[in-house]
Amino acid sequence: MVWPNEGLTHRPFVAGRRGAVASAHPLASQAGLSMLQQGGNAIDAIVAIAATLNVVEPFMSGAAGVGYMVIRPAGESQPLVLDFIGHAPAGATPDRFQEDGSKDFGILSPLVPGSLAGWLTALERFGSLDRASVFAPAIEFAEHGYPVTIKNHLFMSHTRDRLRRWETSSRSYLLDGETPKPGQLLKQPALAQTFRTIVEGGMDAFYRGPIGAEIARFSRANGGLLTTEELAAFSPTWEEPISTTYRGYTVYCPPLPCSGMQYLETLNLVEGFDMAGKGHNSADYIHTLAEAMKLAVADRTTYAPDPSSPIDKLLSEEYTEQRRKLIDPAQAGYSGGERYTSTKHEAEVLPGTFSALDRESTTHFVAADLAGNTVACTQTLGAVFGSGVVHGNTGLALNNFAHWFDLDPASPNVIAPGKKVEMCLAPSQIWRDGAPFLMVGTPGSFGIMQTTPQMMMNVLDHHYSIQAAIEAPRFRTNNGRELLVEGRVPAEVLDELRQRGHEVQVLDDWTPMVGGGQGILIDPDSGTFSAGADPRRDGYGLAF
Repeated sequence: MVWPNEGLTHRPFVAGRRGAVASAHPLASQAGLSMLQQGGNAIDAIVAIAATLNVVEPFMSGAAGVGYMVIRPAGESQPLVLDFIGHAPAGATPDRFQEDGSKDFGILSPLVPGSLAGWLTALERFGSLDRASVFAPAIEFAEHGYPVTIKNHLFMSHTRDRLRRWETSSRSYLLDGETPKPGQLLKQPALAQTFRTIVEGGMDAFYRGPIGAEIARFSRANGGLLTTEELAAFSPTWEEPISTTYRGYTVYCPPLPCSGMQYLETLNLVEGFDMAGKGHNSADYIHTLAEAMKLAVADRTTYAPDPSSPIDKLLSEEYTEQRRKLIDPAQAGYSGGERYTSTKHEAEVLPGTFSALDRESTTHFVAADLAGNTVACTQTLGAVFGSGVVHGNTGLALNNFAHWFDLDPASPNVIAPGKKVEMCLAPSQIWRDGAPFLMVGTPGSFGIMQTTPQMMMNVLDHHYSIQAAIEAPRFRTNNGRELLVEGRVPAEVLDELRQRGHEVQVLDDWTPMVGGGQGILIDPDSGTFSAGADPRRDGYGLAF
């Protein structure tokens, strides 16, 4: 097949015959590719990338975060979902978070860490290399340092003052109390030692051994909620994906309480329109897709937090037809926003403010190999450096996913002991004729569910290369009739959107506020792999 790329990208078309990887940092992508070149498979590569990102993108994700993988083991007829989202601690009741900000950052904000368990569970079931090989790049960069990038510096500067509140955090990520400058080496010896302990002792070392004991000790000593018992009891779960079809392709994502149902519903709604015929990012195209997104987000905030919600009905043709009738081709509709609100009337809803970079702190990465293994992973700490608290001598900043719970008792997503939060992470796989065709995903908090279908449609409707699909200008709905659009969209398009009632806000030409996508496309004719990565972050795709 021919994939338009010329004139649509700043990056070259990256393709290979034997495998590919893409992640948000070149050193992490290099670590993943090296696993494939050593004879490992895509699962080995994805875990090497995950661990290396803990080192070179430490503000986005790590072993003490949470995440999902969508894994297609070679030869299987559909992918599996590995859920490594930690649950709320036993002490996480709404009354514990009455102090302003305590749910958002600090010692009370972590859920039980899940990422390390996810990495090792995937590796033990489907990997082919040993832990020492897979963790070797991460240990090397942690022990000897890696050069801080310009975008590293930007994200790290955003949370410098929060890191300074905790001596363990300042020691781990700041140099003499200041954010490392681009090109400076950041060494993380405590993290290197933690990874060595994991190589030697596996999952038990983290959840039932010295690492977990240190996390619990530090949490207890500083008024936190995590206990050794909760860490010891945690384990990831294997689940069946949910899916829909779009233009003859099958789109898979994790099940509820994953928020991915939102982009499945969005695709269902726009399948009833000739999106390709409207023209890429024309006013009619953006309007139609934005209105579909608003309907889907309303359903997501209502139904996604409850795993027993009727997902089959929500994705059914009958329900889709009903909802599609609500799209007015000439007038922008109103959105209650991306979080649950008990407000019932439009007049009572205050205009929202677009999330700052602090909320866009997640990472997505992918790997595929010649044997037919494909893996898409999204993992996160939540905010930049998560809770902002490195627990003891572990070198690990813990997540702050209590923030994504609500305190309103009427909310289906209200925090409660042992509860799983509605999860905005939503990695995907898209299959054609019973085989993997495309993997694409992004960070971006609840914006993940708006950016992801745009990238998918760039391939499925407009037949862009994976790199062109990721680089194309993006937009995002917000509260009310706010529509946030990257500045590369022509002014005449923006003017027409305003005439339809959209309150257009123009973002920078290239901004991580609309995500940082990574993806792999497998050509159905040749079987070759092409990798795409987002210049809005430090993304790099590699293939061989």
